[in-house]
Amino acid sequence: MVRIAIDAMGGDDAPQTIIDGALAAARHLQIGLVLVGDGAAIRRELARHRDAETLDVQVVESPEVVSMAESPSAALRRKPQASVRVAVSMVASGGAAAVFSAGNTGATVMAAHAAFGMIPGAERPALATTIPTRDSAAVLIDIGANAECRPHHLVQFAAMGTVYARLALGLERPRVGLLSIGEEETKGNELTREAHRLLKAGPLRFIGNVEARDLYSGQADVIVCDGFTGNIALKVSEGLADMIEELLREEVRGSLGGVGAFFSRRAFRRFRHRVDYSEYGGAPLMGVAGLCIVGHGRSSAKAVHNGVAMAARFAACGLVQRVEHELAATGVQQ
Repeated sequence: MVRIAIDAMGGDDAPQTIIDGALAAARHLQIGLVLVGDGAAIRRELARHRDAETLDVQVVESPEVVSMAESPSAALRRKPQASVRVAVSMVASGGAAAVFSAGNTGATVMAAHAAFGMIPGAERPALATTIPTRDSAAVLIDIGANAECRPHHLVQFAAMGTVYARLALGLERPRVGLLSIGEEETKGNELTREAHRLLKAGPLRFIGNVEARDLYSGQADVIVCDGFTGNIALKVSEGLADMIEELLREEVRGSLGGVGAFFSRRAFRRFRHRVDYSEYGGAPLMGVAGLCIVGHGRSSAKAVHNGVAMAARFAACGLVQRVEHELAATGVQQ
């Protein structure tokens, strides 16, 4: 049975929401759970679920927590028994196949990097997320693991994002685009211009630069950028989606009635489903030699459920090994 380690104390609404979502995943999938954190708090949450004792759930005591506001490196130095660190160590020691955390992203990335190391051919870990497009979905990588990159790092991210697109989106030959300020290969800064040259000469299906306005057009299946740019793009998108959702809700409430309101609400629900990050659950940390899924800090129980399901699915299909193979085929060196 696949066993997933859960940082039960990571996230804005931990441990309740984290445990609710993890148990929901355990009910629907053939998986076991290792819940890491404050044992007393975890057991109180488990007591709310009548069927918890029938599920394969292990509780591992971890007295320390890295808060969202803390410096990741300083917190991990001061807190060797932090829940995220202990959860990652469960995977490194073979006690679990993957780890899920919705806590401090920087601490999760650093803990996974330290415990797992990097796969051959990868120098930096990168967070990949699934974003909606007009057609279906696309992969955006990196969304926050690396504020500064070198050109060949972006090529490595592109290779890793290609594997993710194959597994998550079912695409045989994903189209790779480089996020820049213009479509022409001469546009952008030194990083994007050199990355464009390397990608163009490599074996991936590179289609050129993608402007921010085309991020959700479906023009590319994998969009590559440094983590600073990717995180800003993602956060702006989340804020815009929230605003549009609220405006649509106000319009449905205020201007329609009867049958019109009924059909408008159905359309609104379909829209919400397409742009809701909780449908995907989390972002895999690509490049590390172990499986780590990073959830949003404000993950709902539904998001946690989907994130744990993602961890189990990628553990079963050998995501880490397939990324290693793709990087070897790409042949990107320093």
